Amino acid sequence: MGSISDLVRWAIVATVAGPLALVGTPAPLATNSPLPPGLSIDQLAGQRVIYSYPGATPPQTLLDRIRQGRVGGVIFFGENIKSSSQIAGVVSQLRQAAAQSPVHQPLLLMTDQEGGLVRRLPGAPTMSEKAIGQAPDAQAQAANAGTGAGQNLAGVGMNFNLAPVLDVYRTPGDFADSAQRSYSQDPAKVNTLGQAFVTAQQQTGVAATVKHFPGLGSASTNENTDERPVTLTASADTLRTVDEAAYPGSIAAGAKSVMLSWAIYPALDPKLPAGLSPTIINQELRGRLGFKGVTITDALEAGSLAAFGTTGQRAVTAAGAGMDLILCSGRDVSQGDQAAAAISAAVTSNTLDHSAFDASVNRVLDTRGTLH
Repeated sequence: MGSISDLVRWAIVATVAGPLALVGTPAPLATNSPLPPGLSIDQLAGQRVIYSYPGATPPQTLLDRIRQGRVGGVIFFGENIKSSSQIAGVVSQLRQAAAQSPVHQPLLLMTDQEGGLVRRLPGAPTMSEKAIGQAPDAQAQAANAGTGAGQNLAGVGMNFNLAPVLDVYRTPGDFADSAQRSYSQDPAKVNTLGQAFVTAQQQTGVAATVKHFPGLGSASTNENTDERPVTLTASADTLRTVDEAAYPGSIAAGAKSVMLSWAIYPALDPKLPAGLSPTIINQELRGRLGFKGVTITDALEAGSLAAFGTTGQRAVTAAGAGMDLILCSGRDVSQGDQAAAAISAAVTSNTLDHSAFDASVNRVLDTRGTLH
């Protein structure tokens, strides 16, 4: 996420896109489609949505959606986690609901366990990325952090970590450095340490997500996309030789997921935040860097997206741009419902391309099939 605190994640989009239909129509899949047979477009759209909920107890509506095969995954925040044993019980409850659904791949059960100040679960990794980057045995410490994060998540039944951060900070005390979330000002070092974290964590069976592509390292202290629109004016050359240069190691290591930032990068796309930009997603990340895994948005309720419509409109724009997973982290099940309903309606009306939709769902399900 763009912030060290759950408290700034208060914004829940008030516009309601309408109730999610409980009866879906069969999806018109091509005969050679690799997607599971018999799932409705509503169900397939739901595979692209990560839900969230308030408090310590998942609401019945979320359990119902999971049983109906309409949920791709769930993200957990500090308010959801009272202890390791409590959240392990919740995860078990969600997994039991998923076992009753028509979708057989595991749910994506995720949190932000970066280390240092940004940890939702008690325990490892305790070192921040900044401390790791400054350590004499930095690469070993990065690997230890990855192992610790993976074992910690796996220990409570989670399988997907929204870490590590690969932002290359510019000046002491800037946005990435102030929260100790950047390994270094040196992109080569960030590349190496990110790769070590990703490799070690994924060896525990927990997927890694590198973020926030193409990079928030040039953001100043108060440029927080969770709170307001942010435009980063780095040149295309700087973005590619500094910010994006932090990613090849992790991509080569098989990082399962990349989270895109909500900042606008005029040198690459003058109008759209990275996570809504087909140019940045398809030309920079998939084209230049060759990433073939799952893309995930940052928080859909972020203040930086104020000009981009309702929850449903944002979800459809992101999906159409090439984002596989839509992160509805406003702690409101109806937010996920609105995103899924809008994506489903856009596919049904041919606003979203069917083959691209199928490919996204397939990437998500393929990745889930590699997890526990």
